[in-house]
Amino acid sequence: MATSTLPIFFFFMLSSGIITCMIVGVYGDHTAPHFSRKHSYHSHLPNLFLERDSASPIPPPAPASTPSSASPKPLVYHVTSYGADPTGKADSTDPILAAISDALKGPGNGFLMEGIVNLGGARVDLDGGNYLISRPIQFPVAGRGNLIHGGSLTASGDFPDNGYLIDLSPASNNGSGYNYEFVTLRDLFLDSNFRGGGIQVINSLRTNIDNCYITHFNTQGIQVQGGHETYIRYSYLGQHITAGGDPGERNFSGTAIALSGNDNSITDVVIFSAATGILISGQANTLSGVHCYNKATSFGGTGIYLKTPGLTQTRIVNSYLDFTGIVAEDPVQLTISSSFFLGDAYILFKSINGVVNGVNIVDNMFSGSDKGIEIVQLDQSNRAFNQIDQVVIDRNNVKGMKLKATVARGSVEGNGSSWTTDFNSVLVFPDLIKQVQYTFITNGRSFPVHALRNVSGNKIVIQSDVAVPASVHVTADQGGVGSFSS
Repeated sequence: MATSTLPIFFFFMLSSGIITCMIVGVYGDHTAPHFSRKHSYHSHLPNLFLERDSASPIPPPAPASTPSSASPKPLVYHVTSYGADPTGKADSTDPILAAISDALKGPGNGFLMEGIVNLGGARVDLDGGNYLISRPIQFPVAGRGNLIHGGSLTASGDFPDNGYLIDLSPASNNGSGYNYEFVTLRDLFLDSNFRGGGIQVINSLRTNIDNCYITHFNTQGIQVQGGHETYIRYSYLGQHITAGGDPGERNFSGTAIALSGNDNSITDVVIFSAATGILISGQANTLSGVHCYNKATSFGGTGIYLKTPGLTQTRIVNSYLDFTGIVAEDPVQLTISSSFFLGDAYILFKSINGVVNGVNIVDNMFSGSDKGIEIVQLDQSNRAFNQIDQVVIDRNNVKGMKLKATVARGSVEGNGSSWTTDFNSVLVFPDLIKQVQYTFITNGRSFPVHALRNVSGNKIVIQSDVAVPASVHVTADQGGVGSFSS
C-alpha cells in the first residue's frame, strides 16, 4: 500500500528564555499519530534539536521565504537597542522607559478587562544586563495588559528616596477601573541601593511577580495597593543580604511585602531581612510556603503583621516563622495551620476593639528555648477582648515553649465531695469557659449524686452529695459556637 505523508506540526511556547516544542507527525492512511515531546530547550542555544522516529522519514523543509516589509514584527523590545548600558556604568533610565513606552504603544490584540488593551505578551527584554537607573521605571499610560519584564536594575545614588525601581502606577490615567492587567515581572534582580523600594503595584489586576530577588530597600520591597489578584511567587526579599545571625539585625528596617488589597497570594517566598516581613491590610489573602527570618521578635521584628481589625479573612499555611512571629489585630476569620514556629516565635492577638471571631490555629509546631514563652499571647493594653466566638486553638505541639489553647483537659483524684480543676495555665483567654464535659469515676460502694457546681476564673468545680474516693476527668472549651461578650 502506498504511504502518504501528512504535514508535521510544530508548537512552540516561549517563556523566560525556555522553549517547549511538541512534534506531531502523521504518516500513512491507517497509522496512529506519532508523538515526541521535548522540554526545556534554552532559547540562547545555537541549535535546537528535535528527535524523530527514524523509521518514519520526515521530508526536508521547504525553503524559507524572504520576509516582506509587511511581515509582523516580534513583540520583544530590547532595551540595549534603545541605548541602555548593560554594564551598569551609565544611567539607563531613559532608554528603558523608551522601550516600555514603545511596548505600551504596540499593537493591541483585543481587550482584557474593560479599558485594558491586550498587548499580546509583549516583552521588554533587559538582555541579561545590570542597569543603573536614577528614577522609577513608571509606565507612562494606564489601560494596558499582558506585558512581561526580565533583568536587573540598580538604583543610582540620586534615586528618589520615596520611589520604586518598578512602579506600576501610571503617569497619566485613562479613567479605566484598573490601571493594568496581566503584567508579569519575572526573573528580576532589583537593588534599591537603600533608596526607596523595589516594586509598587497600584490598582492593577492579575499581576505576577515571579522569581525576583529584591534587596537594599529602605521602604518596601514590594507594595501592592488596591486592585485584585497579585501573585508573588518563588522570590527572595531582604533589606540586607544575609543568611541569618547578622550583627546588624537590631537595626533592620522597612517592610519586605505590604499588601493593601484583596485576593492576593504569596507563595514560596523567603524574607531574610526587614523590620516587618509581610504587612497585610486587606482581606481574602493567602500565604503559603513563606519563610520569614527577617528580624527576631526579641529585637522588635515581626514576621507577619495582619493589620485588618474586624475582618481579617486571611489563611497562613505551611509556613516557617523563624525567630519572628505573627501579630493579628482583632482577628476575624483567620486560619494559621501546618506551620513551624522556631526560636520562641509566637502568635499575638492585639486588641483594638476587643474582637476575636472565627479563628483557627491548629496543627502547628512550636520550638523554643525553655524560657516559658507562651505560643499564643494577648495584647490587651488598649482594651480587653470581650467579643469572643468560634475560636479554636488546639492540636499544636510544643517543645521548649508553653502550650496555650482554647481546649484544655485535666484530671483530679481525691477522697472527698469536691474536686477543682484549674485551667489558667493552658487556656488563652482569662475567665472564659463556654463548655464543660466531665467524667466522674468512683470505686466506692455508694452511688453519689454529682454535678458541675462552679465555673469561674478558668476553674471548674465538681461536687458530690457524699464524700467518696473518685477520679474526675474534665474538658473545658473556650471557643465553642455561641458568642461571649462582657
